[in-house]
Amino acid sequence: MVEPAGNAEIAALRAALAAAEQRADLAEAEAARVVAEKTDGDTEIARLKLEIEKLKRSLYGQRSERKAKLLDQLEFELEDLEAAATEDEFAAEMAAAKAAPVRAFTRKRAQRRAFPDHLPRERVVVPAPQACECCGSDHLVKLGEDVTETLEVIPRQWKVVQTVREKFTCRDCEKISQPPAPFHPTPRGFAGPNLLATILFEKFGQHQPLNRQSERFAREGVPISLSTLADQVGAATVALKPLHDLIAGHVMAADRLHGDDTTVPILAKGQTRTGRVWTYVRDDRPFGGTDGPAALFFASPDRRGEHPRAHLADYAGILQVDAFAGYNGLFDPERRSEPILPAFCWAHGRRPLFELADIDRVRKKQGKGGAISPVALEAVRRIDEIFAIERDLHSLPPDQRLAERQRLCAPLVDELHTYMITEREKLSRHAPVAKAMNYMLARWVGFAAFLEDGRICLSNNAAERALRGIALGRKAWLFAGSDRGARRAAFMYTLIVSAKLNDIDPQAWLADVLARIADMPQNRLGELLPWNWNANKDAVKLVA
Repeated sequence: MVEPAGNAEIAALRAALAAAEQRADLAEAEAARVVAEKTDGDTEIARLKLEIEKLKRSLYGQRSERKAKLLDQLEFELEDLEAAATEDEFAAEMAAAKAAPVRAFTRKRAQRRAFPDHLPRERVVVPAPQACECCGSDHLVKLGEDVTETLEVIPRQWKVVQTVREKFTCRDCEKISQPPAPFHPTPRGFAGPNLLATILFEKFGQHQPLNRQSERFAREGVPISLSTLADQVGAATVALKPLHDLIAGHVMAADRLHGDDTTVPILAKGQTRTGRVWTYVRDDRPFGGTDGPAALFFASPDRRGEHPRAHLADYAGILQVDAFAGYNGLFDPERRSEPILPAFCWAHGRRPLFELADIDRVRKKQGKGGAISPVALEAVRRIDEIFAIERDLHSLPPDQRLAERQRLCAPLVDELHTYMITEREKLSRHAPVAKAMNYMLARWVGFAAFLEDGRICLSNNAAERALRGIALGRKAWLFAGSDRGARRAAFMYTLIVSAKLNDIDPQAWLADVLARIADMPQNRLGELLPWNWNANKDAVKLVA
């Protein structure tokens, strides 16, 4: 029977589509392989540079403080490249899995040392089968066992966990039975979940770079190289990405976000340049909300407005920020998606006025004869009255809070607005107090928005608190090793700060997540989110 022409064309189109998809998969796999090979090459170059500098130092001694800083810079650069190389290797493997003819890229790694003999061994025996999987007979005889050693850490106590999978053979049919190998927290990983959580939290939560962690581990009798630690950081980043994506989706679904940014020095060709880390915080607890609080971080090489516009491209809601001009594009009514409602921070508006009213600060700048501004002092007093009322409205639902604001705060805000306009007309436009008042008057609609919507907070302190750890940590880690290293840090800050917002121990949470995420079904990943996590439920249990 002759096939109709229409069916033949459909079959031809399907074949062409399948061929096109196969070519696309091949191209994607080849591209991922090339990227992985390049990153691996860059890592090897960085490692050789570091070795050369160390050899020079051993031959000629420490010649200057600048040379010591150069070694630190090279170690930070190598750390970021090692983690990036591992990420790219796994990406190439996943792409190659979809394109059979393409050979997966595998990095050349230094041979890992055997675990020190002095470490105690803990045998965790996987339960043996009770009957033959082939014929059902219970006549099983042990042939031997396979032992997988995983390095694990218990606070300040090291041990090697030996996971034993016993082999049995059936006397009736000679079928060999053995339990399947357990999941590792990271692919081909040798580190247990508690050790991985310790490395990650020390680096990103306690601001201890990997080179310092490596030195500390060696002093404790467990030498682990910097490159090995960096490799595990990259692998853990890949393993934790599904959870990070869930947190990001949760944050961007909020009705109101707090946004802010801070500086992060980034290493670039032997010197540092100023990058930024941005945060967007979802926290409904001041309004009696039950949704879990969370923070989402991004990193960028500069502070151009295109970055927050990219971060919030699909967001529609209330954005609580300072008056940074880079946010202005988000408030444009012509924006493709629904425009974002600006709500400016009263704490930022109060700050320059307070500096002019702070007698100690004024005297330090102008000498003993310096005088405070009475206009600034009065403006600060009026703003503090509004903050005092707002503190009493804490935890009220939005509708009740709005009603109280209209009754108590609205008259004070109108009086403050009138006072500022009246006093500004008496001052030179170059006067410091005039500039401080103009900061608020030019954006008064955004500052007064809290009188129109009960969901708006008076300040943006939630975002500032989320960035506090980075500000404190800069003195410890000095700079990020690269733009990609800064983005990886922002990735981990998202997890750690979100855990802290939910009043749980980030290290304990990361350890439990890394122990469970590998074999957790995709539709149950939500159980691992910080606000759903229960430290006492399904926790990792090691047989002592």
